Amino acid sequence: MSAQTESVWDYPRPPAVDTSGGEHVVIRVGGQTIAETVAAIRVLETSHPPTYYLPLGAFVTGVLQPARDNRRTTCEFKGSATYFDLVVDGTRLSRAAWTYPDPTPAFREIADYAAVMPSAIDGATDPADGCYVDDERVQPQEGDFYGGWITSRVRGPFKGAAGTQGW
Repeated sequence: MSAQTESVWDYPRPPAVDTSGGEHVVIRVGGQTIAETVAAIRVLETSHPPTYYLPLGAFVTGVLQPARDNRRTTCEFKGSATYFDLVVDGTRLSRAAWTYPDPTPAFREIADYAAVMPSAIDGATDPADGCYVDDERVQPQEGDFYGGWITSRVRGPFKGAAGTQGW
């Protein structure tokens, strides 16, 4: 799929759901494909690379396991998030994914979807570990708070690096 380049500074605030889909999204851990879909949803927010949400059914059974620390966070726009560890062949990547099981009405489309933090899996156990969109390896967004997916489709500057919290 070919897409036009987008500036993250043209994305809205509050964030918006983009269900146009059609991109081939793949997540690899341990040299294995652990999730694959063409039905991903993007959440777009000013200054952030898109966050991709994949249908829960796109993940290999057993890979998503409740985070051991039972972490929960709250987004003023999406609601209360719960976290998953990604477990592949005995390797556990802590809090590498999250979901909004009961999101606010504006984000109801992501209720049965999970997002993955590219920085948590990029090269974690195998050089090919990472997130891919239309065969392009995603560059993780800087920082440990945001889960944006940077591809050649989007341009910044992006929030997340040191000194950008006040943007």
